[in-house]
Amino acid sequence: MIIEMEHSDQKGTVEMVKDNNGLDQVLLREPRGASARVNLFGGQVSSWKNDRGEELLFMSSKAIFRPPKAIRGGIPICFPQFGSSGSLEQHGFARNKFWNIDNNPPPFPSNCYNNKAVVDLILKPAEEDFKSWPHSFEFRLRVALAHGGDLTLISRIRNTDNKPFTFSFAYHTYFCVSDISEVRIEGLETLDYLDLSQDKERFTEQSDAITFESEVDRVYLSTPTKIAILDHEKKRTFVLRKDGLPDAVVWNPWEKKAKSIADFGDEEYKHMLCVDGAAIETPITLKPGEEWKGRIELSTVPSSYCSGQLDPLRVLEG
Repeated sequence: MIIEMEHSDQKGTVEMVKDNNGLDQVLLREPRGASARVNLFGGQVSSWKNDRGEELLFMSSKAIFRPPKAIRGGIPICFPQFGSSGSLEQHGFARNKFWNIDNNPPPFPSNCYNNKAVVDLILKPAEEDFKSWPHSFEFRLRVALAHGGDLTLISRIRNTDNKPFTFSFAYHTYFCVSDISEVRIEGLETLDYLDLSQDKERFTEQSDAITFESEVDRVYLSTPTKIAILDHEKKRTFVLRKDGLPDAVVWNPWEKKAKSIADFGDEEYKHMLCVDGAAIETPITLKPGEEWKGRIELSTVPSSYCSGQLDPLRVLEG
């Protein structure tokens, strides 16, 4: 069922489908062949492919597609809690709930979404949710696939309660990489980070770029709006642009922890890397009627690098 089409000479399409497990998905396509899939369960992007049909997001071969179990891969939304640092279940409840199509989304600038395949979702608390988190809210999510395949997610969270509430947030993005030992992240050098594998002890990044040879579980603080993830073997650079999200999570479980995760293959750590746009160190507080917005844009550019230098440098400077 086609549920929306952009009005242009070359239309992006938005279609309601079911995945292999019978769960409802929204399939976004752009004319050149790029696509994205968004599960209504969790409001979770589960696939993002370029115009050559190459999957850009990691999904574990052992992912469990049985609600309310969270799905291991894609872009889970962590709200209203990141990790286990609170009274709620790991990463909060947004990724464990069924979302609805938003038939009355907030207005956006009219030219921003021309020629894009767009879907708007909404999450509101059910009665049973108030037992664990007694706050009324509206969480609106827009997912847009542009010509060329860039993927944008915009979250708008509004306090519809009569009292303030506080939350943390992350787009827990699982990137698909060829070989984690050949991947580097640029844009986070010299920054402070909280090491979640060492009880949130605070360190300063000393490397010119982040590389991987053991478990990494960190929250980088006061990060730039643009981060580059270079995959040497694929000669591909992911570019993460973000707004309203001061922190950046970097996670790879490595061999030992991978074996302890039930819905994660023992060797899959070699082919994934989480880099999240997030708001964790300083949680967001909304007064009644206030709204918060957080946005990420994911894109890819061809790249090659040698002797530790990003090529092209314009990825981070542009």
